[in-house]
Amino acid sequence: MALPPRNSGRWTTGLCGCFEHFPSCFLGCCCPCILVGRSAEIIDQGATSCGSACCTFYLLESCIWIGCGYLYTCGYRGRLRAKFGLPDSPCGDCLTDWCCLNCSICQVYRELLNRNIDPVLGYAGVKQIWEQPQAPPQQFMTS
Repeated sequence: MALPPRNSGRWTTGLCGCFEHFPSCFLGCCCPCILVGRSAEIIDQGATSCGSACCTFYLLESCIWIGCGYLYTCGYRGRLRAKFGLPDSPCGDCLTDWCCLNCSICQVYRELLNRNIDPVLGYAGVKQIWEQPQAPPQQFMTS
């Protein structure tokens, strides 16, 4: 699969492309807070820890404001889009996350993976890659 250049204005996978990377698809269905935590740490450049983002999402989605996790994740989706010049498709970030939260969480995670940014490593492990704006995207990593 040929991926678009880093700032091509195209996502490397579609919103419903969850099965293109089974590990993130599985986590996105069973425990999306892990994907949110890992992605948030990278997108926030280490300012937010994986654990705190995971807990915040979990509380918003399951405890405090049940079903409101999208209010937290849409900001990260927007920041990822801004970093890589991606369109807000199929619709705005908050509406995408409200309608298709798990698919959106998985798409953000896959986008990081496709751009050689493995969220499992944390921000310290991918800092050099994240800060290189022209690094070309790659196929999925196998972690």
